[in-house]
Amino acid sequence: MKKLLALILALVMVLSFAACGETPEEPENPETPSEGEELTAENIKIGFIHVSDPSDMGYTYNHDLGTWKMAENLGISEDQIINKYNIGEDEGCATAIEELVEAGCDIIFATSFGHGDYMTEAAANHPEIEFCHATGAQAAGSGLSNYHNYFTSIYEARYLAGVAAGLKLNEMIENGTITADEAVIGYVAAFYFEEVISGFSAFYLGARSVCPSATMITLKADSWSDPVKEGQIAQSLIDQGAVIISQHSDNPSPATTAEAAGLFHCGYNSDMAEAAPKASIISARADWSIYLTYAVECVLNGEEIATDWCKGFSEGANFVSPLNTAVAAPGTQEKLDEIAAGLVDGSVHVFAGPWTGVHVWTGEAFECAEGEWVDESKDQSAPYFGYILEGITRLDA
Repeated sequence: MKKLLALILALVMVLSFAACGETPEEPENPETPSEGEELTAENIKIGFIHVSDPSDMGYTYNHDLGTWKMAENLGISEDQIINKYNIGEDEGCATAIEELVEAGCDIIFATSFGHGDYMTEAAANHPEIEFCHATGAQAAGSGLSNYHNYFTSIYEARYLAGVAAGLKLNEMIENGTITADEAVIGYVAAFYFEEVISGFSAFYLGARSVCPSATMITLKADSWSDPVKEGQIAQSLIDQGAVIISQHSDNPSPATTAEAAGLFHCGYNSDMAEAAPKASIISARADWSIYLTYAVECVLNGEEIATDWCKGFSEGANFVSPLNTAVAAPGTQEKLDEIAAGLVDGSVHVFAGPWTGVHVWTGEAFECAEGEWVDESKDQSAPYFGYILEGITRLDA
């Protein structure tokens, strides 16, 4: 009897499948291209991981501007882009990456140095997805064709901002506000490693190129984005003699602190003259859309993305904000135009000698003679200039 029932049940199942046709497949995710479907600007999905959010008015704000400019360039809609903001340089990054993978992203960008280990692991685990990491240096040695590093030659824009600062120091010396020995720049540093050291060294060399008596003092925040601490550090630098403040940190609080003290400032990532119109002279900025457009176009066209990408002033990948002529020294714009032309034609080199320095990690002394220079972006996209120059003092070293 049991055998008969089993036979009848089997027969019913066969007849049911015959009546209904083939077993239906599970529906595809309508938001992502199905397997074999051509990837286009209308169906690509792009993920971003940011260490802060655009309200910092600094690094993430600037990178976010690049995202939306890229989208406009390529005709990509807002709902094809997934942003993960305020993702720390910890296991939370791994979680954010996996969420972007599960959401169907075809290319994922991470924008902070400490995201590198998590991006490397994810690229190894997901060879079908392209991973692009800003400021990192692991891609070349990873052996992964889908892992890439990118940065801009921001030291060029910092050098120009330094020139503007040096000319302001000259004006202050000439009008008797300070003496030549008091031409001190204070620099709010996020950390002390090559990316930050390259930036403040370029700024200092720019200032010194027009104001030979200029010196620099620095303090670090141990954070990319901490508006309160950045303001406190700026005030400490002012208390110790700085008359112009600059920064490699994400918030405009150093600018507003300088303005409150009746002093001057050069910013980073956004036009900080909006926050401190009586203080901020100029800001060094990157246009991240240059790289983002390039990388996404490569994916759409089925082309390889460069393992290391670094472009500069001549390609529009970095620039300076409009000069705040209300506080800049007379003749600053003309000097900046002259030097910018030299950066484009190759006659100006940011890390040109003569200078001497000590390497931050090895303690090795190095002298760059007049007529020689260090080519910062020759070997990799991430900055690798790690010398603390004579004339720069780390107050917390």
